[in-house]
Amino acid sequence: MIEKINDISKLDGFIKDDIYFIRIMSLIKAYGCKYDFASFYRQLDENNVITAIISRLDSDFTLCLNDNSDINELKEFFTLIGYNTLLCENSFELSSIFDEGVVMSASKRIEFPRPYAEIDKFPKLMELYNFIDYGTLDFEAWYVDISHRIRHGCARAYTLNINGEIVSSAIYSSIYNDSAILTAVSTASAFRKMGYGSALVSEMMSDIKGKIFLMREEKLNEQFYIRLGFENIGKWRMYK
Repeated sequence: MIEKINDISKLDGFIKDDIYFIRIMSLIKAYGCKYDFASFYRQLDENNVITAIISRLDSDFTLCLNDNSDINELKEFFTLIGYNTLLCENSFELSSIFDEGVVMSASKRIEFPRPYAEIDKFPKLMELYNFIDYGTLDFEAWYVDISHRIRHGCARAYTLNINGEIVSSAIYSSIYNDSAILTAVSTASAFRKMGYGSALVSEMMSDIKGKIFLMREEKLNEQFYIRLGFENIGKWRMYK
């Protein structure tokens, strides 16, 4: 049975050490169950044990499975409810087009020397948005979401600056129980391969006690993250 929940306590007892769990639990910690644009679901077996959890933000879903998930029921659920995107592990198969890439995680910390630069842990979000270049993503929607998450301790933004100008940036888009998801790592083209990105991510990693997860494209940036202590642990899939 899959049911919509109205309280975060309804997910008690379900624990998974993966990127999808952190993403869902961080979202429900930030927004709770009181907004129409965010909703959360759980799948129960015949003994009322939770076997999967789901989050929805607007029309974008995240699915977290365990070994006892009823896959056929979940497939039927997503077919009926519809989605703009669905993020999950690549073992969950639907007859829809998808992007796929690699999940990495890190538990150890490797220090990198910081070139002459300053790290700002409370950057101006408009400057950060312009630096990352989100393309067609609406600034107001992005700002409302990321600032809300930061205020509730579910996200953090960082920049590395030289003479007040951003050289490199990155975001913890989801934080839950001392673990986090690293996103939006970017360095200005003129400063790449000079150690700025490594120094920033290394500094960020020291702020998180638990695991740090990230998603990358299949053929991009593997060695950069391996040098920082990350390991490949699986594949993500984004249905659309």
